[in-house]
Amino acid sequence: MKLNEALFNWLQIRLVAEARPEDNAARETESFFAEILRDDHNLQDVRIAVTDDTTLHVRYEHEGETKAQRFDKEHAEQLLRDIAANPKYN
Repeated sequence: MKLNEALFNWLQIRLVAEARPEDNAARETESFFAEILRDDHNLQDVRIAVTDDTTLHVRYEHEGETKAQRFDKEHAEQLLRDIAANPKYN
């Protein structure tokens, strides 16, 4: 899995896990993507650092260097909206 894809997947499920703290599946999935980021891409301290009306900034450490990636907020929040809209998951 490419780094950008893994970061985006982690970000989406992180937003779900934050919004739904009782959702064990979300926490387990977040852990899975965090493991990919750590083991496959050698990232540390991955976190949502900044949010504004249109963008989410994910920061992380890679080989001792702090880096950041920006993602469209609406796109990143789509999974959470989809879950909230499906009565099966509520």
